[in-house]
Amino acid sequence: MRITAVSLLALTYSAQTAAFTPSRHVSAAKVPNRASCINSSPNKLRTILHQSTHTDPAIRRPRPEYIPNHIPDPDYVRIFDTTLRDGEQSPGATLTSEEKLEIARNLAKLGVDIIEAGFPIASPDDFNAVKQIADVVGNEVFEDGYVPVIAGLSRANEKDIARAWDAVKGAKRPRVHTFIATSDIHMKSKLNKTPEEVVEIAVNAVKYAKSLGCNDIEFSPEDAGRSNPEFLYTVLAEVIKAGATTLNIPDTTGWNMPWEFGELIKMLKENVEGGDNVIFSTHCQNDLGLATANSLAGALNGARQLECTINGIGERAGNASLEEVVMSLALKGNEQFKGGPGSGKLYTAINPVYIMPTSKMVSEYTGMKCQPHKAIVGANAFQHESGIHQDGMIKDKSTYEIMTPESIGLMRGESQSGAGIVLGKHSGRNAVGTRLRELGYDLDLDRLNAVFTRFKEVAEKKKGGLDDDDLESLVADMSGSNNVLWKVTGLQVATGMSGIPTATVKMMGPDGVERFISATGTGPVDAVYKAIDQIMGVSVILETYSMNSVNEGIEALASTRVVIVPKEDGPNSTYKLDAQSGQLKERKFTGSGSDTDIITSSARAYVTALNKLLQWQMRRIEFSIEKTNEDSGGIGNAVPVAGEGPSVVMN
Repeated sequence: MRITAVSLLALTYSAQTAAFTPSRHVSAAKVPNRASCINSSPNKLRTILHQSTHTDPAIRRPRPEYIPNHIPDPDYVRIFDTTLRDGEQSPGATLTSEEKLEIARNLAKLGVDIIEAGFPIASPDDFNAVKQIADVVGNEVFEDGYVPVIAGLSRANEKDIARAWDAVKGAKRPRVHTFIATSDIHMKSKLNKTPEEVVEIAVNAVKYAKSLGCNDIEFSPEDAGRSNPEFLYTVLAEVIKAGATTLNIPDTTGWNMPWEFGELIKMLKENVEGGDNVIFSTHCQNDLGLATANSLAGALNGARQLECTINGIGERAGNASLEEVVMSLALKGNEQFKGGPGSGKLYTAINPVYIMPTSKMVSEYTGMKCQPHKAIVGANAFQHESGIHQDGMIKDKSTYEIMTPESIGLMRGESQSGAGIVLGKHSGRNAVGTRLRELGYDLDLDRLNAVFTRFKEVAEKKKGGLDDDDLESLVADMSGSNNVLWKVTGLQVATGMSGIPTATVKMMGPDGVERFISATGTGPVDAVYKAIDQIMGVSVILETYSMNSVNEGIEALASTRVVIVPKEDGPNSTYKLDAQSGQLKERKFTGSGSDTDIITSSARAYVTALNKLLQWQMRRIEFSIEKTNEDSGGIGNAVPVAGEGPSVVMN
């Protein structure tokens, strides 16, 4: 199954630019055929979105009425985002209040059900940030009636809970999230409490939150993944009686395997008294790289709230990644979650086109860049360098992509052949030829082969692949590649502030024999050019030498252009008659070369120009011989023996 784009033209601006600033809120009411969208299956809804070229990018699937302890549709999964709380606990990920507000606004556009805005007791700034989000984002009601729940975290004591409630109570849907550890190691080593004392503290905490007027209370038994299930049955049943509406089950240390965690959720739902009257939630850390898998295992076994963060940031190895959880449910929720509550066709109301803009915002504000191979939002997630993969992508993008980048707000457009093709050392001829045609180069097979051979040479040295400017430079570099007489096969230079610049150059001539020589010069390029002159036996003047960086960075491709003029009365003199002045002038020859090494680039440009000179002289000789034959009136293959024709010096 492959998720398709939602109105590419509309998303190009909205998802990447407007998503970073508060804007008007758009509802599904403005989408054509809204009734069919509401009553459709996830698959049909995706089809409707794909077919409607004018679909508003802010459309998201309608969600059930929000009731703290109950979800009217048992297939609906609430998404609880804790980027601003647990995510900010990542070392070095400190956010300002204004940055938190902007992220919260983007999370609302994304459509998360609950935003855990922070830990209000932690500091005055944290309190103010949570309060601002509650007062602003928590009151910005979208036209479809959606407004996010704003939650504040607190430990299980009255001071924390009161502070959390003061911070979030200004929201239309406030929630207090309180917790206490329940594993043996935490109760003994950290809390120094007995299980009975922990139960009492948990119950009192929930009762106190309720007494303040909070009707949406989440309780978490910290380190539930390593807690005794029998003890969990007891403490969770008691907090339900006290007024808890959501029971969050944390795998705090990322200890559980997916089948373990899924079984834990199943056992709790079956054995906790009153469990039918609350929402079970998951909160999975990523210490073993299983946070997303554990969260989905929880959903399979009846959890209907999944806690996660943008880019998976969080304590230690991070949390379950929101983008991974959401897109897994979008792609597989309709068919791989049978056996739990409801029909097993799980879905969320997330609008995925805001995933990439939100990911970039979080990455920029926290300073925590995603690794390139990060699922969904990594730089390489929709890029293809293998020649086999590129060939498949050119023919049908579904061969190697299970979702389109546009579906998550990444507008690929026509760049990289519209298929995320990165031209690198693993790329094949088809990918290079396709991109060249898109750039306007219709090369014949021989010239394409020459460019491709040169492309492979450069790609071996240049990390990150070659972009369009690099490719065009290579085409220019190979413009004189037909009937090449001489080519550089080896090059080494020694230069510095105290030594004499010296170059050793190895070249292969038209006879297939390699020759090498060393020469000195005023600089490394001058030394290389003098060595080339000696091997090729030419006598020219370098009239123009210019070099440009094709792109930016230390590994940028250097493009060199030279103009040469044969020396007057030298062995390679190329006088021509100027049609306007009637004077004899030396003919000029140009050459271009490209390489990541500036000396190699310079050598290639110089040799290209010299090859053009020699080829021109060879053509002139052939023309002179033909002309002489015509004028001589000779018979058969007879040619005149008197006189001399022009000569070409080639050692």
